[in-house]
Amino acid sequence: MGHGPVTATAATTAADAHSGEAYAKPKALGMDATMWVALAMIVVILLALWKKVPAMIGGALDKQISGIKAQLDQATALRAEAEAIKAEYEAKAKQAALDAEAIKASAEEEAKLIISQAKADATALIGRRAKAAEEKIAAAERAAVADVRAKAASAAAAAAAQLIATHHDAKADAGLVDQSIASLN
Repeated sequence: MGHGPVTATAATTAADAHSGEAYAKPKALGMDATMWVALAMIVVILLALWKKVPAMIGGALDKQISGIKAQLDQATALRAEAEAIKAEYEAKAKQAALDAEAIKASAEEEAKLIISQAKADATALIGRRAKAAEEKIAAAERAAVADVRAKAASAAAAAAAQLIATHHDAKADAGLVDQSIASLN
C-alpha cells in the first residue's frame, strides 16, 4: 500500500496547521488571497469611477436634496398661507363680534325708543279717551239737565194750566201773563 507515507504526511500537515505552526499559504501569480481581494477592490473602484457611479450617486443625492428643498419651500409657503388665512379668519371673527355687539346695542336702543314711544302713545290715547269720556259725560249731563228742565217746564205748564183753569179767571190770567213775561226777561 503505497498510500501510507502520503497519508501520514497529509495528516501531519493538517495537524501542523491546527497546532498554530506556520504553513504554506496558497499563491497564484505570486499573490496571496489578500492581494487578490485588494486587486479586485481596486478594479471595482476603477470601474465605478470609469462608469461615473459617484457622479450618478451624487446626482441622485442632489436630485433628492433638491426635491426635499422644494418640499420644504412648499411646506413653508403653505404654512405662511395658512397663517395668513388664520389671521384673516381671526380678523373677520373679531369684526363679526364687533358687528354683533353694535347690532345688539342698536337693537336695544331701538327697543327702548319703541317702548318709550308706545308709552307716550298710550298716555296720549288714554288722555284723548278720558277727555272724550268727560265730554260725553258733560254732554249727557247737559242733555239730562235740558231734559229735566223741559219735563219740569212741561209739568209746570200743565200744572199751571190746570190751576189756572180751575182757580183763575180772565182778570187773574192777565196778571199771571204779565208776571211770567217779566220773569223771562
